[in-house]
Formats: sequence, C-alpha cells, structure tokens
Amino acid sequence: MDVRKFLIPKKILLTIIFVSFVIAAFFLSREFSLNLSESFAKDNLVPTELSRQSGIPPEAGKEALYWLDAGQGKARCFLCPRQCLIPVNQRGFCRARKNIKGKLYCLTYGQPVARHVDPIEKKPFFHVYPGTESFSIATAGCNLRCKFCQNWEISQLDPESVKVAFVSPQDIVKEAKETGAKTIAFTYTEPTIFYEYMLDIAKLAKQEGISCVMHSSGFINAEPLRQLAKYLTAANIDLKGFNEKYYSSFCEGSLASVLNSLKILKEERVWIEITNLIIPTANDSDEDIYNLCLWIKDNLGPDTPVHFSRFFPMYKLLDLSPTPLKTLIRAKAIARKTGLHYVYIGNVPENAGEDTICFACNKLLIKRAGYTVLENNVIKGKCKFCGAKIAGVWE
Repeated sequence: MDVRKFLIPKKILLTIIFVSFVIAAFFLSREFSLNLSESFAKDNLVPTELSRQSGIPPEAGKEALYWLDAGQGKARCFLCPRQCLIPVNQRGFCRARKNIKGKLYCLTYGQPVARHVDPIEKKPFFHVYPGTESFSIATAGCNLRCKFCQNWEISQLDPESVKVAFVSPQDIVKEAKETGAKTIAFTYTEPTIFYEYMLDIAKLAKQEGISCVMHSSGFINAEPLRQLAKYLTAANIDLKGFNEKYYSSFCEGSLASVLNSLKILKEERVWIEITNLIIPTANDSDEDIYNLCLWIKDNLGPDTPVHFSRFFPMYKLLDLSPTPLKTLIRAKAIARKTGLHYVYIGNVPENAGEDTICFACNKLLIKRAGYTVLENNVIKGKCKFCGAKIAGVWE
C-alpha cells in the first residue's frame, strides 16, 4: 500500500503547527495574566521597585487616603488633626504612614498584630448586642502618645518592625464569619492608623451582614470619620479628660478635636459609648468630671453610656497609685446627678457598677460578672418590667 497519500502536505502541517502554537501561547499568556492580576489585586500596593528601595514588602503598604502633594517631594497627610508634612522617606507622627518617592503609603494595611475573639463587653460596649462575641483586630502604631497606654507594647511600635503575614480584608471577614462573631471590632490600638484597612474591612463586613464597631481615641479629621461612619454600628470613644492641658501633657493630643469627632458620630447616627480612665491627681477633680458629664448630656444625650475606668500603673506612669474605688463611686454619683442614665464602673472585679439599671423604674436590666452577661431583661429594646425604651443596639 502506498502510504504517501495519507501524509499531510508540508505546508498544511506547518500551518497546523503554527496555529497550535498560537493557541497554546494565548492560553498560557492568559493564565499568566490571570495569575499576575490575582497577585496584585490589592489595589495601590507599594510597587515592587519602590518596595526594594524602601525595605517595605509590597503586601505591607497601600497608597494612603486623605493626603496631598505638598511640593518638593513632600506629602501632607489629612487623616488626623496633626496634618503631618512628611518629607521623602520619612514617616508621620503615627509611624504608620510613609512618604515613598513623593507618595504617601500606609504601612499597616493587611498587617494585624492582634486577632482575637472577645466578649463585646470587653471593648467595652454594654448597650450593643449584650453577651455576643466580637472578632477584634489591631495593627501597630498610634497617633497619640498617652503616658498611661495599656497596650503600649504594640501601639508605640513602628508597624514594619513587627513581622506578620499579610491578611486581606476578605480574610478578616471570612475569619469573623467562621468564629460566629456578631461584630468585627477595631480596637487595642488606635484604629485611625490603619484607616484604609479598617474601611475596606467594614465595607465588606456590611455586605456580609456583620456589624463593625471601634474603640478609638476619636483623634481623626471630620471627612475620613464621616466616610467611615457609613459602615460603623457603634463607637466607644476614649474621652480621656476634659481640659486641653491634660490632653497636651498626658496624650500629646487635643480635646477639641475629640469633642468634634463625638459630635460627628452623633450626627452620623453611630451608637456612642464613652470611656473615661480616671487617673489620680491628673483628671480626677470633681470639676473636670462634672464638666465632662455635662458636655456628654448636652451634646450626645442623657442615654449615652459612660464607663469610668480604674487606672493601674502602666507604661510611663508607674509612680502613681491605682484609682481608689471611692473616686470611681464619686464620679458615678456626679454623672448621675448631671442627668446621665447609664453610668458604669470598669476595671474593678466583682462590682455592681457593671450592671445596667432601668432609668425609669430602677429595676435590674442586665447583670454582669466581668465580661459575662448573667441576666438580660431588655426585651426588644425595652425594659421587661416597665416598658421604658432602653437606648442601645439590641437586635
């Protein structure tokens, strides 16, 4: 048999080979392109060449929000009231935002140094989903310098000095769902310094039906706060004292800025609770406590919960004694006298100051032991006994 008639002509064979090569190249390039796009799906991460020069891993930085080119390579940050003017290769006061080749990058994006599931009462929130758990995260850094900081080991670190694996906002939301947590909490350190990360997480969490809360100093500018507030259910703000001298000497911050943030949160309908750490000889005068409580009542409303927290010697204030219990009891009495309905005492084990009492009938609503809810008589936002409406986020 003559097999030559079954052979494919050379020209046709070469055409088939060429077409096969083109098709294979197309799919290979497409696969490579998809892999490449997946690798850089985190928008605006530090470019590779800048990463090599700055020493920052590409996944550890993202171009910051709220900054402007100030000329001569400098960047002006507008995230917090400091409005740092940052030269090339320098960081802002918070240590978490760096000028790389004239652009401002946040170094905290995807870099949580803490991820825990806590009772929401630990934040503390006493009027938000009582008895539920909160998936809590933090990164390194802070835009204040509080001498009494209890988390100073991470709040006063440079973010890139802590080696952690990149955790995307999607991963955070996924982990939170897997734990069954009712909320995601931005806490432990100051959430403002991981603003971009927090905002992306909060947006995704809202899509997944998970509420977000934060415990913050409130030292943030109005525009970024209003943007964030769209995705927040509640905020516990540290109102650390009630005069500018105290804020300046103990925190290197500003009282006026914090009060403005509280007003904004109220306007944006974010549930607010206040924590005031009472430090002996520093912010424990009757006058300061009275003025603080009166401002809260007049500007935020009498239903705003206030947590007076006991100070223990910490960080740079090791020479002071713990807050006497009688001082906390006195502060609570002053607060109630000004007309505040819900006043709590914290950092004191086994004290009745953690219980929620109905302002109308004086019956016990929520009994707590530490972070555990033992009894809850708030039914659909109302007192079980007298039917009075109890302010909070209950369902």
